[in-house]
Amino acid sequence: MLDARTRRMVSGPLDRVAARAAAAGVGPGLVTVTGLLVGVGACVAAALELWWAALVLWLLNRALDGLDGAIARQGTPSDLGGMLDFLADFVVYGGFVVAVGIAEPDARVAATVLLAAYLLNNVALLSFASLIEKRGLDLGDERSLRFTAGLTEGTETILAYVVLCLLPGSAATVMWVFAAMVMLTVGQRVRMAVALLR
Repeated sequence: MLDARTRRMVSGPLDRVAARAAAAGVGPGLVTVTGLLVGVGACVAAALELWWAALVLWLLNRALDGLDGAIARQGTPSDLGGMLDFLADFVVYGGFVVAVGIAEPDARVAATVLLAAYLLNNVALLSFASLIEKRGLDLGDERSLRFTAGLTEGTETILAYVVLCLLPGSAATVMWVFAAMVMLTVGQRVRMAVALLR
C-alpha cells in the first residue's frame, strides 16, 4: 500500500548512492549477498533477544535491498538478479518470524500463522504475476516481477518488524494483526485476478 510512495521518497538519494557504487565497480549481486548476510544476522540477533541489534541489522538489510535494485538500474537489470533478490528477501522475512518465535514462545502460534499467510500471499502474487506477463497486461510495477499493489507490501513489513523489535513482549499480537493484513492482501489479489482473468 505504501511502497510506491516510499520509492518516490527515497529514489533520489538511493540513485545517487547507487551511481557512486556502480562507478566504484560494486555490482548489484554483491549488494544482494551482503544484504542477505546482514538479514540473517538480524534473524540471529532476534532469536537471541538482542532486539536493538536486530533492529539495526533489519533496517540495514532493507537499505541494501533497495540499493541493489538501484545499482542494477544503472546498467541493464538482470532477471536472474531480480529473482535472487526476491528469494533473499523471503529468506529474511521468514527467518525473522521464526527467530521471533524462538525468542518469544507465546508468539509461536501467531508466527506459524503469519508464515502460512506469507505462503498464500506469495502463491497469489507470483501466479498472478505470471499470468499478467503471459497475457501481456500493463499491470504491476517496473521490477523484474510484476508485483501488484496490495495492503501489505515491503514498507508495511519493515514497519511491522520494527514494532516487533521495539515491543517483543507484544509479538503475538503484532503477528496476528499482520497475518490478518497479509490475508486481506491475498483477498485483494484474488479479487483482482477474478476481475481481469476470467
